[in-house]
Amino acid sequence: GPLVVACCVLPINYVNDEINDSKQLTEKKREELFKQIIKDAHHYEFRIVSPKRIDELDIYHATQTAMDELSRSTRIHSVTLTDAMPLHRYDTVDIIKGDAKSISIAAASILAKVLRDHIMMGYDVLYPQYEYRNHKGYGTKRHLELMDEYGLNDLYRYSFRPCKDRQLKLF
Repeated sequence: GPLVVACCVLPINYVNDEINDSKQLTEKKREELFKQIIKDAHHYEFRIVSPKRIDELDIYHATQTAMDELSRSTRIHSVTLTDAMPLHRYDTVDIIKGDAKSISIAAASILAKVLRDHIMMGYDVLYPQYEYRNHKGYGTKRHLELMDEYGLNDLYRYSFRPCKDRQLKLF
């Protein structure tokens, strides 16, 4: 599926103790926080990168390019914080484990994960045989079995190992 990158500008001194690394939260909690973050943020924005573009650039450079675009489009910040992703800008601080150390990075992580999950739920309607509703396109054992059974469609990132290792079967 696609790569979703988000930026989030929260009010100064904003506090919400529930906002944390999106991978540490339940799906239900991420959904609740998504609504709260959208309501409270001064600004938020997304970039959605297609699987084809990811294959052209690689995941690192696709992420970096999307973050750089978001940083340039957001005019209300004095500095851009990223989760360990250096950008081609002087006003960027890349923080290792940033989603655990910065509420803004954690909020952006939640926004990106929830939007991507929603996109994958939409793809589940188009490709129900892949059961995206259950695994959201991540490499679970069941998803790999379904890839073996049905082949690969245009949502797959062919540069990724699980796809490289399988017979390419386009729909």
